[in-house]
Amino acid sequence: MPKILPTPVNCHIPKTPGGWYHTNKPTSQSTAMTTETTDTRTRILEAAVRVFAEKGYHETRMDDIVSASNTSKGSIYFYFPGKQEIFLGLIETFTGLLETRLKDSLAAEQRGRAQVESALAASLRLFSQYRTLAKIVLVQAVGLGAVFEERRRAINDRFANLIQTRIEKGIQDGSLPAQNSTIAARAWVGALNEIVIHWIYTGTPDLETALPEIRTFLLRSIGSTENKTTSKEQPI
Repeated sequence: MPKILPTPVNCHIPKTPGGWYHTNKPTSQSTAMTTETTDTRTRILEAAVRVFAEKGYHETRMDDIVSASNTSKGSIYFYFPGKQEIFLGLIETFTGLLETRLKDSLAAEQRGRAQVESALAASLRLFSQYRTLAKIVLVQAVGLGAVFEERRRAINDRFANLIQTRIEKGIQDGSLPAQNSTIAARAWVGALNEIVIHWIYTGTPDLETALPEIRTFLLRSIGSTENKTTSKEQPI
């Protein structure tokens, strides 16, 4: 397996109220405690991103994450029973980020083709911003066992279903030609996945620079021959 290029040090985990790490909506009495809990868990997860990205899953020990997060071992185990749960937590974090970005970008568009374009730009922007998380989810999670593979496949399925829905919308509104939306969406997501994984390994192509060409290729794959983008998405 080729060596993965060092990933940029961008291990920030957004503190989004109502995010995946919140089990209950905080009340006025519990706000301070919830904030402290969120800060601690976020710090642990941010440290885990750095350690997993550097050492890989198998070589990482809980003590490594304890040291990197500047928390006690008791605090680590209070939130996460083991490194598997931390790793799965990072996968869920990436899933939540992706879904939020896609939801926001799709809301700005009406026609199916434009929504597909918007989803592409939002996805590449997220990968560029959170390369270390993308590396963990798309590369390191492969081959770690049934639990990890199930989560990874779930992300892929949700993304493919989202694209399929937008392709079907495009067929209905006339912005895309009639086609097998299931096959088209799977092929579309598979091609994008290969591009991103190659970028994680080699650093090329630069996703921002390559976006117009990637967009053109993927739109052609679903039968769109227009060269002018109709999406409101800005460059990465």
